[in-house]
Amino acid sequence: MRFAKSWLPVVFWMGVIFFGSTDAMSGSHTSRFVVPLIRWFLPAASTETVETIHLIIRKGWHLTEYAILALWVSRALTLRTPPPAGACPWRVFRIALVICALYACSDEFHQSFVPSRGASVDDVALDTFGSAVGLALRWAFGRWRGVW
Repeated sequence: MRFAKSWLPVVFWMGVIFFGSTDAMSGSHTSRFVVPLIRWFLPAASTETVETIHLIIRKGWHLTEYAILALWVSRALTLRTPPPAGACPWRVFRIALVICALYACSDEFHQSFVPSRGASVDDVALDTFGSAVGLALRWAFGRWRGVW
């Protein structure tokens, strides 16, 4: 039961990321609802500006989804083997970062088989950076709360 409580959120979120790697969430599909929204907020924006904002939103989602994944993974690892009281779980953070980076690689590998998508080393780097941001936020929150 403890294993399920720890890892089900991780598996669920990995499923969300996997769905995001399908054709349904490709740039051509997300532009159908994101671009009109951008145009509604910025009616005078040029096509290039709208495309740039759309790209920033898509890349921002990469960063965010992997920050969330890192939080879930580090939580699962911490629940499994809690660090000593008052100790920052650096080992857990390193393992979580490696797991997220490996999942980012597998995500890009998956995208290489989707005709409307493509694999990108830059996206792996962005995803890994997002994971590091998530872990840094967890560390900062832990420090603020006086946990470590």
